[in-house]
Amino acid sequence: MDQMIRLGSYLWPYRRRLFLSVVFALLISFLWSLNLSITFPIVRVLFENDSLHSYVDKEIDSANQQIATYTANLDQMTEEQIEPRARMQRKLTSATQSLVLNKWIRSSVLPYVPEDKFRTILCILCLVIFASTLKGVIVYLQELLVGGLVQATANDIRRHTFENIMRLDYQSVHELGTAKLTSRLTNDVTEMSAGLHMFGAQLIREPLKAIGCIVAALMFNWRLTCISILVMPAIGYLFYRSGRTMRRAAKSTMETMGSIYHTVSETLDSTRVVIAFDGVDHHRKQMEAANTEYYTNSMKMIRVSAMIRPVTELLGIVAFTLVLIPGAYLVLNNTDEIAGVKLASGPLGIAELTTLYVLMAGSLDPIRKLSGVFPVLKRSFAAAERVFSVTDQKSRVPETASPVNVNPHCRSIEFRNISYRYHSEASNAPSGQWTLNSIDLKIPFGEVVAIVGGNGSGKSTLISLLPRLIDPDQGCVRIDDVDIRNMSFRQLRSQIGLVTQDTMLFDDTIYNNVLYGNPDATPEEVEAAIRRAHAADFISLLPQGLSTRIGAKGQKLSGGQKQRISLARAIVRNPSILIMDEATSAIDAESEAIIYEVMDEFARDRTVFIISHVIGQRFLDLVDRIVVLERGQIVANGTHAELIRTCPEYSRLVQPDVTVSKAAWRSVPPGCWASAPIASTVCWGENHDRSGMYGSPVDSQCGLFDGFG
Repeated sequence: MDQMIRLGSYLWPYRRRLFLSVVFALLISFLWSLNLSITFPIVRVLFENDSLHSYVDKEIDSANQQIATYTANLDQMTEEQIEPRARMQRKLTSATQSLVLNKWIRSSVLPYVPEDKFRTILCILCLVIFASTLKGVIVYLQELLVGGLVQATANDIRRHTFENIMRLDYQSVHELGTAKLTSRLTNDVTEMSAGLHMFGAQLIREPLKAIGCIVAALMFNWRLTCISILVMPAIGYLFYRSGRTMRRAAKSTMETMGSIYHTVSETLDSTRVVIAFDGVDHHRKQMEAANTEYYTNSMKMIRVSAMIRPVTELLGIVAFTLVLIPGAYLVLNNTDEIAGVKLASGPLGIAELTTLYVLMAGSLDPIRKLSGVFPVLKRSFAAAERVFSVTDQKSRVPETASPVNVNPHCRSIEFRNISYRYHSEASNAPSGQWTLNSIDLKIPFGEVVAIVGGNGSGKSTLISLLPRLIDPDQGCVRIDDVDIRNMSFRQLRSQIGLVTQDTMLFDDTIYNNVLYGNPDATPEEVEAAIRRAHAADFISLLPQGLSTRIGAKGQKLSGGQKQRISLARAIVRNPSILIMDEATSAIDAESEAIIYEVMDEFARDRTVFIISHVIGQRFLDLVDRIVVLERGQIVANGTHAELIRTCPEYSRLVQPDVTVSKAAWRSVPPGCWASAPIASTVCWGENHDRSGMYGSPVDSQCGLFDGFG
């Protein structure tokens, strides 16, 4: 019911279409029951050798006689005979209604019906063809109407879900994962759309068809019809019990589909590694496991779905039997009661019984179709639950409702008593040890600050607080003495440019990728940013220049080229705060030199954060101050000269430009210790027996020539 209410809120803007669909369904049900009710005159004419005119006259005479008899009986009853008078009054009312109806038929319908019996049959059959054609046209129009309504609703749900994902914080999106979100926005929305279509078309149309047939059957003989309705609670109970099982199985199936998406996505994104390490068998086994789980869950649904239709048909046959047995007895014995129980208003004829049977069969057909709709609906509701769980997810980084107006950053940035730890996906609560612990740091405007430390020290986490990718659990970040949580996202992030290690470019032209940094930039500003990023030279060699599409994630460009496009994207933004997050760790030395040259010019009159875990000379020439993180805490803060003397953690990260010659290596005795830190330097030397020469990295902490001496 919760999911139906939520879906109803999305359907409400299209309520006119939905109302018109219901009107069409009512017309279809009327025409359906009309076609089946025509069985009665056909049987009367063909098998009872009677004309419709004489039949109506007989019914009028019979009704007049009944009215006279019932009126006389009422006159003979005393005022104290309340119950008998009430029963007689009901009979009189029924006879009067029959009289009115038959007189209307004689005056309004029979003038258009020929007296000849054969022509009457032809007329009836033409009416059946016309009604069937009209019904088919209305079904077609309803399907078009419902199809458009469903697609519009599905688009709204998909759009709102995607918009909510874009409002989530970085950690929440990362926890949900690309594969899971893709599954929700594609497979789950498709499943939900299928259920919506069933709901708008068959779930409205088929029950109305069944109701139309039952109403017509009640008009022919309400007593026998009520006997057949006794099986309806059993059908409802069957749907209820099977529905609970199917919903659980459907939810598990969709979760497994998310695992398949994840396996496919991860494997295809890592094709180069998979092939290089011959990991095809590993990923094939992953896919087989996911497929097997999907098959198991799907079979649960198939077993329940396969059971519903035959059981429903069996219950329908039981309903027929409950009508046919007493009906046949009444016809064969020309009576209207069994064992003193009155089952008809008069002796039941073959035409009435045949028509009653056809109408009951007509009501079973929609119920049989509903048994096939039911599994689809359960899958749809399970899909809706999964989609709405994403739509309803709240960001851990909410935007303030009353943002303050701020000027571009011009004074300082302060991290005040910052503590943070990542949240558990299951409980949405902080878990594990602190990633950042009691961080206090103040940076004046215009300073180039290096945040350094080993892997897992909290460098990227600290800088992620600045554009509010995450929010601290304790403390606050202040720009020009304003808590950034009091700024709007647009005001805050418009001041920040970001260049990351994993350069994320879009499957678009180079021009549009650079323009992404500032959609309001002019073509001249875009070209100027490209020149400042030293990207113009290689772009000019491309066949289409700035209009060249670079493929998904910029796969048509080299690492250095992608990084320069990313830098141009940050430059065109003209930010007052620039973040370089390991921006040079995955590119060659030439591209690194170009990046640092660009940074040396672009860093003027803006605050720059450079994150790195390796320190080289070009890096040191650029920065004003270095902050060293270790296990989420600041262990040192100062210049290179100060830290090299006082901070062992920093010394491990320094990468001086050292080259050890062959002659120098010969002078180093086996097992000796180098006197200076020469971390991550590649040295040429000889092997242990000094018979050959090869290169090897030295130990990163104490300078031991590991593997040599």
